[in-house]
Parts: sequence; C-alpha cells; structure tokens
Amino acid sequence: MNFILYAVPFFFVLIAVELLADRWRGVSHYRVADAINSLSTGVLSTTTGLLTKGVGLVTYAFALEHLAVIELPADQAWVWVLAFVSYDFCYYWLHRMGHERNILWAAHSVHHQSEDYNLSTALRQTSTGFLLSWIFYVPLAVLGVPLVVFVSVAALNLLYQFWVHTQHIPKLGWLEWCFVTPSNHRAHHAQNPLYMDRNYGGVFIIWDRLFGTFQEEDDSEPVVFGVTTPLASWNPLWANLQFYAQLWADARRAGRWWDKLRIWFMPTGWRPADVAAKYPLNKPDLSQFRKFEVPLDARQQWYVALQFCAYIALGSYLMNLEANLPVAALVLGWGAVAFGLFVLGVALENRPWALRLELLRLASNLPLVWLAPLTGLWPVSAAMSHGAWVGLLSYSLLSGIGLYCCRTRFTRLAS
Repeated sequence: MNFILYAVPFFFVLIAVELLADRWRGVSHYRVADAINSLSTGVLSTTTGLLTKGVGLVTYAFALEHLAVIELPADQAWVWVLAFVSYDFCYYWLHRMGHERNILWAAHSVHHQSEDYNLSTALRQTSTGFLLSWIFYVPLAVLGVPLVVFVSVAALNLLYQFWVHTQHIPKLGWLEWCFVTPSNHRAHHAQNPLYMDRNYGGVFIIWDRLFGTFQEEDDSEPVVFGVTTPLASWNPLWANLQFYAQLWADARRAGRWWDKLRIWFMPTGWRPADVAAKYPLNKPDLSQFRKFEVPLDARQQWYVALQFCAYIALGSYLMNLEANLPVAALVLGWGAVAFGLFVLGVALENRPWALRLELLRLASNLPLVWLAPLTGLWPVSAAMSHGAWVGLLSYSLLSGIGLYCCRTRFTRLAS
C-alpha cells in the first residue's frame, strides 16, 4: 500500500499548522526560498523515485527468493512488528554510514543542507539514495520478510520521521529514552561539534543508546542547523550534486591512483593529503554563522511560489498514475519537473539570466503538451487534447501577467 501518496495532503496541512504556530508564538522558522528549495528536493526525489525504485524492489525480491533462510507469513501481526523493528535497525546502519562514508554522505547530505528546521525540511530528500541504500536491507530479505511487508514498514518508518522535524515541540520525558523525538532529532541536524554524527535512529533512539551515538539536546548549546560545507544555493539539482562534484574534483586532482579510488569510500571529509594542502576547504566559524540568503522582491517570491505549485501538481499526478504510465511518460514528466525546478531555483538565486531561462521554461511547455499524448503521459483524445492546449494557453497568459508584474525586478536581473 502506498502510504506516502495518501499522506501528502496531510503533510501540507501540518506545514500550514506549523506556520500558524509560528505566527501565534511570534517566531519565524520558515523562509520562502528555503522552504521552496526543501520542497523542490522532495518533489524531485519523488519523481526520480518513480523511475528508480525498481532498483531496491528488484534487488530485494531477488535476495528474498535466493537468500531467505525462512519464509515468514505476511498475514501474522508478529511478522509486521518484527519487520518494523528490524527495518529501523537496518535504517540505523544505513543512516550512520550515510554520515560516516563519503559516497553515502554525498546522497544523504541533501537532507541536511537546510539552515532552517521545520516540517518542510522533513520532505527534503535525496534523488540518488537508490544507488546504494538497498544493500542495507538485504538482511531483511535473508530473514524472510515478505516484499509487501518490507515496502509497507519502509513507508511507515519514513512517515514517522515527518513529525520530528519541528522546533515547536520540547523534550518529551520518558519518550526521549526509546523513540526519535523532535528534540533528539534537532540535535541530529546540527552542525555544532557537540551534536555532529549523532542520533541516527529513524523511529527508535534505542539503537543510538546501544551503539554509543546518542547525544541529548543541550539547552546550553543552541543548535545551528545545516552542514559544515554550506550549499549556498536554492537549486535542487545542485543540492543533489554538490558533494559528488566535490569528491569528483578531489579525485581528479589527487596525484595517486589509490587516492582517486579510495576517496569515495573513506570517512566523510577525508581528502588526499596533496589535494587538501593545495585546495584547502575553509569551514565557517559558527560564532559568526549567517544563514544563506538572497534578497528577493516580494512579487518575485510570489511568482516563484505559484509556479512551484504547478510542479507539485505535476509530481502528484505522476505519483497517482504511476502504475498506468509507460516509462517514456515517466521520463518526460521527470524531465519537465527537473528542468522546471532548476529554473525556479535560478530565479530564487537572482541570477542575471533568470528571465531568459524563465522564458525558455515557459516555451518548453509547447513541446511538453505535444509530446504528452504521444508518450502516454495523458490519454489521446480530442477532448483531452483541446483541454490541454486551452490549459497551456491560460497558464502561459497568467505566467505572462505574473512576469509583467515582476518586470522591474526581472529587468534589473537581466541587465
């Protein structure tokens, strides 16, 4: 059962509730650009997952068929409980290695790049985790956990983690000893030396207590959220590529072939000695920490936010109809989402070429609408075709009006 699909509306309702709580308490835990960036990485991750989730499912099914030592029944409650707890144990080690090894941190770092901490941060997910994460769940297949149970408990584990990404809930007494809570997960998202590489559990914090990686949130050490090598960008594509690019650059510059190979699997932050000496990385002083910010006109923020809603709708459409869409349609949909989110990231960063790229994005909707019925993205029918072209005309007209309202800002940016 696809619990995530049904949970999406509740995610946005709870984000709205958190915004109201911010207003009621007179605090501000959201910034428009940061929230859009976090949600953009989530939309990109979800649409990428429609094309790549087969990697995890196929490898798990293969391991289940060939490596399982027993066959557990899917209709027994104890099997579900065992699978839920065992999944979180495996997740602990995936999460821990995701912080302790370069190649895995390259994927997981996306989730930690936000310098704010709110419910939109929970939706900030990687698009490349599918490459290696499946390895950590093979033990469940060996144990004989049925595929349907595995998929379901994985979704439930992810859903649980949503609510802990908030600053509005204090410590929860005895629950802090057993479960992942907002307090101990805030510590996990910190870049303070005290908190770094701690609290890896997804549902149960007991694993951290058992394996020596637990750190309580300390009131005398306020949490500074983010990563020690700041993303300094609102672009979701670059968010996914940033650390891979750094590793690639270091591997290319390394003088020894052994260093070129092992850098990917060394502890996070390890760099060849010759590269570190010639190309030092300056870590920010947390006492002087300033969040990444790009001044934006309010009209431009509204324009980007409204355009972003179109990609939420497209991503939801792809999720809802995934089972009935051919691969070509999913690829076309993914391409439209990825390019659109890239362009909106450029606008949020006030790039000089933002206007030109935005016009290109709007123009690219013409081939998108033409190709959609040919690839099966939506049905081939006269009524559907007519509605699509009318919808595109209306969308383009409204976008043009929006650009006209932002003309002073975009004209300055393009000059």
